[in-house]
Amino acid sequence: MGVVVCVRGLAKVYGRGRAAVRILDGLDLDLHSGELIAVTGRSGSGKSTLLNVVGALDRADAGSVELCGVRLDRAAERELAPLRRDRIGFVFQSFHLLPELTGLENVLLPARLNGRRPARQRGLELVEWLGLGTAAERLPAVLSGGEQQRLAIARALVNDPQVILADEPTGNLDAESGEGVLELLRSIADEGRAVLLVTHEAAATRRADRVLRLEGGRLR
Repeated sequence: MGVVVCVRGLAKVYGRGRAAVRILDGLDLDLHSGELIAVTGRSGSGKSTLLNVVGALDRADAGSVELCGVRLDRAAERELAPLRRDRIGFVFQSFHLLPELTGLENVLLPARLNGRRPARQRGLELVEWLGLGTAAERLPAVLSGGEQQRLAIARALVNDPQVILADEPTGNLDAESGEGVLELLRSIADEGRAVLLVTHEAAATRRADRVLRLEGGRLR
């Protein structure tokens, strides 16, 4: 399995002077294709910050981040936009579905935003694989939390990314729905994608290949 994400000496500081907080401090991480890593840690330890930097949503203050062969710390914004679009799938605690669009329309949205012809067949295949049934033709408001999160995962997969970044994806779900989402993330890794999961739930860590704790700005 190849290394898809390579992080070395990562540092991120918020604030200045005496008010500065070093949230990440010399952090190292390797994430391989086909691997699911769960990152745990107390609230405010920097878990979401780590995902944002790895996902090219935020810049590190020091250190290197390489994703799919691209050095994020050296890349211009014009290089990062297509990387986020094509190589990374994001899944968040809040589903971020557009309420006026059907389930399938939400799934296909990344393809439309890319200026590509929406791959309706690909979207339908994902909806079927994720067990969503008629949810594809319904609006998010009438769907359960578990169905909405499955749609969000399908949307993250529609451009066939190599890396999935999941930030507390079961935080708004009941236990049964959460288990279903974790099973899907495990299946996604087993298909060969790299999955980096931030969680505080023990159930999520049981499905991981590795469990790392973020403490003192580093993974342990």
